[in-house]
Amino acid sequence: MNLDKKQFNLKLQLEIILCLVTAIITFMVVYPILNNFVKFGYLYSNIIFVLVFITYTRLIFLLKYSLIAHLQWMKFVLIFISIPLVFKLIEWIFNFQSFLQTEGLESYDAFFKAGLSDKTRESLLNYMKREFLFFGVAATISAIILPFRLLISFWRVYNKTGKV
Repeated sequence: MNLDKKQFNLKLQLEIILCLVTAIITFMVVYPILNNFVKFGYLYSNIIFVLVFITYTRLIFLLKYSLIAHLQWMKFVLIFISIPLVFKLIEWIFNFQSFLQTEGLESYDAFFKAGLSDKTRESLLNYMKREFLFFGVAATISAIILPFRLLISFWRVYNKTGKV
């Protein structure tokens, strides 16, 4: 099933808007860490957690409005990318948990920017821990669910039921 030019342009515009929204949300979630820390060793994995969670959740629920709705080869690429991605996400969560148990968040006191009160530091450490674990687990769950959703979509398109 091919998309006509108007549908393709609308889906492309929606995809661009949703990517911008994802980037803005990611920045807003990570900004308190960026703004108050000189160095955070788990920053890149944290950003990937947020991006994977938002993008994969969007694809789970809004697949029929995305550009890949009828691109069968792209669905299989995402399915096979998701398998090692799940293991990497779990590895990053375990590394962070191990860090919390061995060194603890208090070891990051040296990496705060100057001039922060103790109460602000404590609330930032709690935010960092909870935000990292929330998005890590949520990204892992969405990366596990998406391949099944893509397989269902592949089957529906393959059988030409008209659904995605």
